[in-house]
Amino acid sequence: MTYYSTYTAFDGFQILPQLIETPDFVTFRIATLSGTGAQNKGIALFPRMIDGRYAVLSRQDNESIYLMLSDEVRFWPERHKIQVPSRPWELIQLGNCGSPVETEAGWLVITHGVGPLRRYSLGAILLHIEAPHRVIGHLNELLLVPGEDERDGYVPNVVYSCGSMIHGDHLVLPYGFADVGTRIALVSIDDLLNRLTER
Repeated sequence: MTYYSTYTAFDGFQILPQLIETPDFVTFRIATLSGTGAQNKGIALFPRMIDGRYAVLSRQDNESIYLMLSDEVRFWPERHKIQVPSRPWELIQLGNCGSPVETEAGWLVITHGVGPLRRYSLGAILLHIEAPHRVIGHLNELLLVPGEDERDGYVPNVVYSCGSMIHGDHLVLPYGFADVGTRIALVSIDDLLNRLTER
């Protein structure tokens, strides 16, 4: 078995999407992702292949969320825009917060949005389990906003996450605030999925 993870490298001048892989967590191989889709930040792998292909989410234009599929984990030649800003809290910028989480209802994606007064908040969408280019649910309210004691810091008025997981009946959502601290939020997974699938 091989474990893969993506991250964003920055040398003070240039941003590069990187892939790190390991079979044993002792030895590691690092490679820069290539292809027309391998650019900008936020490239996050799905935890399993879709129809025999690798899949990632990304934000190519600092504004929307894209799905990319590839036969080769290091090469991403195509991209498909799947979500554009549509809620007030995401009109300036929209992106994914780490890899999707597989649920019975679909792929749960925690999103970050930038709205008025440059406030970063977290929302959520749900993607079709076998056709993840289809958004089948969109949270109509914010999932997480900066609290009163989370607004001041190096980057004020921001909450941000790089990933989440399901444990028992809850979504465990680690997040950073104002670039000065971190916390963990727990969300009922049933309540969240019900909100995402209600019509």
